[in-house]
Amino acid sequence: MIDERHSETESLRPDPKAEAKPEPEPDQEDEHDHEHEHDHDHESVSESVLVSESASESVSESVSVSESVSASLAGGVHTFVVADAEAGQRLDAFLCGRLEGLARTRAREHIVAGHVHATAASAHAELRCKPATRVESGATVTIELQPRRVPSARPQEIALHIVFEDDDLLVLEKPSGLVVHPAAGHLDGTLVNALMHHVPTLEGLGEALRPGLVHRIDKDTSGLMVVSKNELAMRSLAKAFARHDIERRYVAVALGRMIDDRLTFDTLHGRHPQQRRRFSGRVTEGKRAVTHAAVIARSNLCSLVLCQLETGRSHQIRVHLAERGHPIAGDVLYGGVRNHPRTPRTIAEIALLGRMSRQALHACTLGFRHPRSGEPMRFEAPLPAELAALVAGLFGADCVVLPPFEALV
Repeated sequence: MIDERHSETESLRPDPKAEAKPEPEPDQEDEHDHEHEHDHDHESVSESVLVSESASESVSESVSVSESVSASLAGGVHTFVVADAEAGQRLDAFLCGRLEGLARTRAREHIVAGHVHATAASAHAELRCKPATRVESGATVTIELQPRRVPSARPQEIALHIVFEDDDLLVLEKPSGLVVHPAAGHLDGTLVNALMHHVPTLEGLGEALRPGLVHRIDKDTSGLMVVSKNELAMRSLAKAFARHDIERRYVAVALGRMIDDRLTFDTLHGRHPQQRRRFSGRVTEGKRAVTHAAVIARSNLCSLVLCQLETGRSHQIRVHLAERGHPIAGDVLYGGVRNHPRTPRTIAEIALLGRMSRQALHACTLGFRHPRSGEPMRFEAPLPAELAALVAGLFGADCVVLPPFEALV
């Protein structure tokens, strides 16, 4: 048992194509990644400035530095004149200073979407704006504050792969890349939106943004989920999950050749103390997390691992394998992308890993008792095509069909 508790300078001139949309910035890595809102050291300090040839000109609409407007309103147009003390600030930071409660990320979104306009003090010509633009005294900045969109469980016609359904529940295979329920970074287009279209009566069953859900799997993980369709099923399944009376097995491609054939991880589980997007088993306080793992096969660079959950914490398998030194292939958050040594024995495997556009984790088995009849139910989900190709290439075609967990322990 393993116990692990313990760029060039650009000057802004009046733009003859000022109506054109600003160029979008690169996509954010993660929908919840607000921790780095104020971290812009990587951006060049020589970015554009809003040029004012006569900063001393008086402008009647001037707002003092100490004045700010609340950004908690649904929307509205706000105009500010850059004061001497604000000259040199980034445009996004300037807006955050003037609009109380406006986050840097939201300011950038408004700028990139063309909802922020700037005019030079003397030329009175509209200037192109970027988040990193440096404002200069006397320039006029206007923001058309857009109403904040909120997560919604509205029905949306999104294809579902349903493997079983009756009046009480349904079992489906979630593809990698599909978020389970709406949240701040994914306002809709989720599994819940698809379920609301397929089963309209789910509305009001459980939490507003998670109707019918008794468990979930990560966005980039594929595999089996059960969804309740009425109160009886929701209560029964929720109790079964709480008692750990659900059979849940996952298959993972982990980086590195694992030494042990059989492992049991029994740790505490909580937020990582420094990297808040991650979880860790090396915390002093948290919930108990137990994963049983068995190695099916090994290649030169990887191990094929079958994992059985005794508990179901967020990122549990990902954390347990990563903190053992074997992160799941393709799992960027937990170190599952590496620069492997290129040798004649590894070059083909490196190419296979490089073609994977997802993390190599799949919920392959789900078993429980039917909430109404008590009949045992068990479902198996074969590896999706991209994961099957990886497994066959690394470990051989025979490994695409998974053995029973009991045969490995």
